[in-house]
Amino acid sequence: MSPSPRPVWKSYVDISVAFFRVGILGFGGGPSAIPLVYQETVKKYKWMSEEEFSDTLAIANAMPGPIATKLAGYIGYRVSGVIGALVALFVSVAPTAFLMIFLLQLLQAYKNVPWVQHMSASVVPVVAVMLATLTWDFVKKSGDTLGWRKALIVLLGSLLLIELMNIHPAIIILLLLILVFLPFKKGRG
Repeated sequence: MSPSPRPVWKSYVDISVAFFRVGILGFGGGPSAIPLVYQETVKKYKWMSEEEFSDTLAIANAMPGPIATKLAGYIGYRVSGVIGALVALFVSVAPTAFLMIFLLQLLQAYKNVPWVQHMSASVVPVVAVMLATLTWDFVKKSGDTLGWRKALIVLLGSLLLIELMNIHPAIIILLLLILVFLPFKKGRG
C-alpha cells in the first residue's frame, strides 16, 4: 500500500510556519534572513537542494526588491503554486508590518513623555551613522568596480542632479542603465 498523498493545506501550513519564522526572526533585513530561509527550505523542509538554493539566491540578488520577499515568493510558488507564493509573502511580511504599525502607534501615543522624546531623539544619530556606513560601503564598492575616477564622477553628478536640480533618483538610475547598454563606437573608422 502506498502512502496517501499529503493534503495541500498541510503544505500551506508548512510554508506559513517556515516563512513566519523568517519574517519575525530576520532582524536587520534581507541579508540576515538568508540563513533563516536556507535553514527552513534546505535543512528542515528539504524543499530544495543546496545547489538549487544557491541558484535561487543568485537570481534573487540580481533582481530589484527585498531579498527575503523574493525568496519567499519563489519558494512558496515552487512548493504550492500561486497560493503558496501568496501565503509565503504574507506570512513573511505581515508580522513585521503589524508590529511596526503597533510600535509606531504606541510611540505616537506617548510622544510627549520625556523619556520617549529622549529615546526618539537618541535613535536619530544612530540611524545617521548606519546610513553613513552603508553609504561609504556603496562608495567603496563603486570605486572598486568602476574605478575611483568614474565612481566619483557618477557620485558627484548624481548629487548635483538629485539635490540641486531635483531630478528623481529613479530617472538617473534609468539613464545610467540606458548608457550602460547603449553600444558605443570605440574609434572612428
